[in-house]
Amino acid sequence: MKTKEKIIATLQKRIIVLDGATGTELSRRGMPQGIMPEAWVLKNPDVLKAIHAEYRYAGADIVYACTFGANRIKLAEYGIRNVGETNRKLLLLAKEAVDTRALVAGDIGPTGSFVRPFGKLEFEKAVAVFKEQIRGLCAGGADLLVIETMMDIQEARAALIAAKETTGMFVMVTMTFDQGGRTLFGTDPLSALIALQGLGADAVGVNCSTGPEGMRAIIKSIKPFATVPLVAKPNAGIPRLVGKKTVFVTGPEAFAKEAKRLITVGVNILGGCCGTTPRHIQLLKDAVATMRPQAVMRKSIGALSSARRTVIIDAQKPPLIIGEKINPTGKKGLQQELLDGNFSLLRGLAIEQEAHKPVLLDVNVGVPRIDEKKAIQGAIEALAGTVVLPLVIDSANPSAIEAALRLYPGRALINSISAEKEKLRLLPVARKYGAMCILLPLSGKGIPSSLSERKRIIRKVFHEAKRYGFTKEDIIVDGLVMSMASNPEFASLALKTVEWVSNVFGAHTVIGLSNVSFGLPNRQMINAAFLAMALRAGLTFAIADPLVVALLRKKTIQKIVSKKTADPKKLLDLFAGQSRKEIKPLKKIARIEEKIYQAVLEGNRDSIDKLLKEGLGKGLGAYRIIEELMIPAIMRVGELFDKKIYFLPQLIAGAESVKKAFGYLKPYIKKSFIKDKQKNLILMASVKGDIHDIGKNIVILILESNGFKVIDLGKDVSAQKIVAAALRYRPDVVGLSALMTTTMVRMKEVIALARKKRLTTKFIVGGAVVSAPYARSIGAEYAKNATDAVRIMKRLHKA
Repeated sequence: MKTKEKIIATLQKRIIVLDGATGTELSRRGMPQGIMPEAWVLKNPDVLKAIHAEYRYAGADIVYACTFGANRIKLAEYGIRNVGETNRKLLLLAKEAVDTRALVAGDIGPTGSFVRPFGKLEFEKAVAVFKEQIRGLCAGGADLLVIETMMDIQEARAALIAAKETTGMFVMVTMTFDQGGRTLFGTDPLSALIALQGLGADAVGVNCSTGPEGMRAIIKSIKPFATVPLVAKPNAGIPRLVGKKTVFVTGPEAFAKEAKRLITVGVNILGGCCGTTPRHIQLLKDAVATMRPQAVMRKSIGALSSARRTVIIDAQKPPLIIGEKINPTGKKGLQQELLDGNFSLLRGLAIEQEAHKPVLLDVNVGVPRIDEKKAIQGAIEALAGTVVLPLVIDSANPSAIEAALRLYPGRALINSISAEKEKLRLLPVARKYGAMCILLPLSGKGIPSSLSERKRIIRKVFHEAKRYGFTKEDIIVDGLVMSMASNPEFASLALKTVEWVSNVFGAHTVIGLSNVSFGLPNRQMINAAFLAMALRAGLTFAIADPLVVALLRKKTIQKIVSKKTADPKKLLDLFAGQSRKEIKPLKKIARIEEKIYQAVLEGNRDSIDKLLKEGLGKGLGAYRIIEELMIPAIMRVGELFDKKIYFLPQLIAGAESVKKAFGYLKPYIKKSFIKDKQKNLILMASVKGDIHDIGKNIVILILESNGFKVIDLGKDVSAQKIVAAALRYRPDVVGLSALMTTTMVRMKEVIALARKKRLTTKFIVGGAVVSAPYARSIGAEYAKNATDAVRIMKRLHKA
């Protein structure tokens, strides 16, 4: 039996126990701060082997190799180039330590760079980086792979795709969430689960975010929707700084007691993260020895997700509207923008529809002469940070669909797969990327004109889909609505198709609602009346203008739907002469001032230059644009971020649009005005020993977008270097960042040295482990996030 099959078989019988922390154990045993663990242990292998061996003796079934940061990007920061050999050696050290008494997992952590569409690291480059590491882990004899401590769902996807394309081993993926239950990018646990289990992860879960008691609610919330085993690897509580030492507050006994309760809410694989020791794992092993795991509750699930929202189909009340407006047919302006690689109108259409609460958005970029593969990827990137709704990938081009699915940071719906040979080839692609599919009853021989023919095609396509593991929960059958203008009988046939699929075949259904009224007058009322009939037949989804739902409440429509045998053909007589002004479209933004403000609010970098040119041409003036439009807009972005309405992608997009606007307006602004707008000179650095600078870099971007001038000293910067720079540049404020409790003590050293040198500069500190009480104790201001930093800077400027 292969290792993967053994793991799966074991999970049917008992809880699998993972090891505990490696990093905090290495620090406890002499590893200096600011050193890359992967490099240090290769020079001190006995220390690492002792830790691995102790976890084995404690009862861990799986031990993580010390390869968390052993990817090309992280290793390059320390001058290490041989990625494959480094991973192979580290894996072998773990193998030697545990012998054959435990499995060894190749451990894959974040690169430290954000992946597109949320960052600047190209998605395929991220995949290549992870593949390189995985090949080294395989060469060392890894038994399985674990992708852990991921904050970015797109980076987790890149690593998982790399794993699935490189090896057939068992792969676990665990994300880390903040106290609000979301990642830095706003991904909630359910959306992460739906995306990752669909993409092929063998187990999904959470690690490092909190202690075991804090993970219970997360596991409980996602268990009913999981098709794979769940993993939990909590910290030993929340760390505290006692003197110059970091102390994790949850001891082995309390940890084992709380971790045991995770089993009762559905955890199948359990271990420890930061602060846990071999003793924690030993008591955990004893505590769960007689407990049986909860079985996975379902084999499949009808669910779609974006990076920030999940739609569970059975939990929704029909009609579930799929917004139809992102389609260039008949829209010359959108066609030209797509050909130019501009997605401003596309963003606008998405935002306009989202305001009227559809559950999904259909995305079609098919234009003659367009590179559709490139265009659909651009659309995915533009929309991922703009709207929260899951997307429907709508294309007749199979290669474009595959490109979109590979990049999309969630579980998408394909529109569509039919019985045509070229379309059937999409089934393995859909399975690879975990997508759901719209099943279209077409065979390439014209529109089927009988219900029996449609049944035959539906059964044929589904039979083929089952070969790739699809269930009826993974598909949505299209009722295939045609215009009544050409043949009124097709409307009745569509209703019969919907009724048979819903009540007999047993699957969800969808119709392209606007098709029914094509070429007819008073389309809105016809669409609404037909939608009401389709709902009676059992319809689930409608691809439509989201505003159509409002018409279902009209008395005329209610009267039609109340009839037991409503005839679609009578809609022509009922609505042929009625007014067409039934739906009031969303108010268009006409004033250029509103457009500029909205562009910043929406992070619309594609259109900002064009809008600024128009505004200047209409006499607005650069000063007014900055003072009255851009700065209020970016402040509003900050407010939305604080309220958890916006998340990091929207915050960054807004800041970058302002930064781009400043660049465009610079020639129109007097130098004295630019100097005045740079309210403070700020010096920023991550303190000595801290090799993390993502948070610091975000703060810098937001500060610069608010008109501050920033000098960035980088990461792992000594107190002496920071103070020397402060003496040279004489900044108004020095900002210090630390991600680890072991390095935040350096903040106190920097401030103490600055005061010794008689610097009166104000200090502001922040980072994941820093708190307001600690900041006060060292004589600094505390900023909990980037927008808070801006508010504090403005207050200090006024003081």
